Amino acid sequence: MTQTSDIVRPARELIEGLREIGAATVAGTLGHMGFRNPHIVGPVAQNPGKAIVGPALTLQFLPQRPDLFSEGEYADPETQLHRHVLYHVQEGDVVVVDARADMSSGVFGDMMSTYFKGRGGAGIIIDGCMRDRPNVTRLDLPLWLRGWTPNYHVQTSIYPNAVNVPIACGGVTVMPGDIIVADDDGAVVVPVTMAKAVIEEAQKHHEWEVFSRMKLLEGAPLQRYYPLHPDAEGEYQAWRAAHPK
Repeated sequence: MTQTSDIVRPARELIEGLREIGAATVAGTLGHMGFRNPHIVGPVAQNPGKAIVGPALTLQFLPQRPDLFSEGEYADPETQLHRHVLYHVQEGDVVVVDARADMSSGVFGDMMSTYFKGRGGAGIIIDGCMRDRPNVTRLDLPLWLRGWTPNYHVQTSIYPNAVNVPIACGGVTVMPGDIIVADDDGAVVVPVTMAKAVIEEAQKHHEWEVFSRMKLLEGAPLQRYYPLHPDAEGEYQAWRAAHPK
C-alpha cells in the first residue's frame, strides 16, 4: 500500500497575518531580506480576483523512464501519487506541483478538482497544466497554471514521483509546509521561518503606502511620497494619529 507523509502546518496567526498582505508586497519584502525571487514564475491566475494564503502540500513529477514507471491510468489507481497529495488536503491547504513546465500533461481534472474542493483546499498552483477546463471552471477554484490540455497526467512524458518533498516550482524552491501567498500578481513562497518578520515589515510598508496613495491621488510630488521621504515622516505620523486603525 502506498504511504506518503503529511506536512507540519504553520501557526494559524501566520496565515492570517499574511492574508492582509498582497503577493507584490510579500515578494518585495522578501527581496529586501535576501530572497531575491520568491515568485513562482510561469503559472498565472486562471480566475482573476482570487487571493489565497495557505500551507503548501507538494507534488513532484519526473520525466518518464520505462524501468521506473509503467503506464496504465486505471490499472491500480492507488499507485497514482497525484491522488495521494489530495488525500492530505485539509481546509485552507494549497497544492503546489512541479510538473516541469510540461504543456501536454493534465495534472488534475474535473473529478480530482471536485475532491480537492470538497476537502476544503484553498487553491492549486501547477508549473504545468490541468485538463477538463469547462467543468473545472464551474468549480470556481483559485488556480495558478501555465495552461490547459486535454491529455491526462501521464499520457505523454512525465509521471508523479513524490509527495510532500522539497520541489522546484517555477524556479523557486518550495518546502512542504511553506506558506503560499497568491493573487492576480502571481504566487509567492514564504518560508515559515520568515513569515513573522515579513508580516511585521510588510505591515509598516502597507501603512505608509495608504497615506502616500492618498497624497499621490491629490497630485502631490512623487519624489516626496513614493517612497516616503524622511521629510514627510512627520506629516505621515500626524495623519496616522488622526486616522487610528
